[in-house]
Amino acid sequence: MTLLRANGVSLRRGGRAVVSGASLTLGKGRVVGLIGPNGAGKSTFMRMLAGLQAPDCGQIDLLGRNIGQIPPGLRARQLAFMPQDGEKPPPMSVRSLVALGRMPHGQMNAQAARHPAVTHALAATGLQNLCARPASHLSGGERARMNLARALATDTPVILADEPIAALDPAHALSMMHLFRQQAGQGKGVVIVLHDLVLATRFCDDLVLMDRGSVIRHGSPMQVLDDDIMRTVYGVTVRRVGDAIVPWALCR
Repeated sequence: MTLLRANGVSLRRGGRAVVSGASLTLGKGRVVGLIGPNGAGKSTFMRMLAGLQAPDCGQIDLLGRNIGQIPPGLRARQLAFMPQDGEKPPPMSVRSLVALGRMPHGQMNAQAARHPAVTHALAATGLQNLCARPASHLSGGERARMNLARALATDTPVILADEPIAALDPAHALSMMHLFRQQAGQGKGVVIVLHDLVLATRFCDDLVLMDRGSVIRHGSPMQVLDDDIMRTVYGVTVRRVGDAIVPWALCR
């Protein structure tokens, strides 16, 4: 079952093509890694997939319906978007912030905080013991898990995450990727922007490789990340450890 599909979407800014003819398909129970060098257009493409930026042309369908025609409230119950972690969170408790994920369902304050989906999200991300702590006092890894918990509390069939493991240590990065994999195991579809190609090859069912605004290759990790692509797109040689691809040396 296809949950999310983008077909030939493009966006120009200031006369420059930021995304050009990009396509992506997300199926039920799948994890798709959106990869590519800095400036490839990944974050802009993700915002279009989330319905936050309308494309100039092309179409994006969420659960079989043009995403531009879905009311924002309904879209928020069908798709959870985790932007890049930016500003420090407000000094509200972790449980209260995670409970904001229930707002698309019309649940707020104490009603939302008591909802089983919030309790489940805190447990799934290992935040039960931190639920009373001010969110502003969390470490980077804890904050990443909190942001995921908020998305999980909404309980949507589609989850989009823009660089959720950036700047995390190996243990926290692995923990986050396992959580995304678990969500897919429950039948949800997940798209993740990643720079860590080792984790991308290990945890993603499919990879979509962007460069200069275009999707230049998509398929299984082994199909996408061959030696030629790594040299031409990333400018590196690789070594292979099992099924993982490890960037090894500069070739430019």
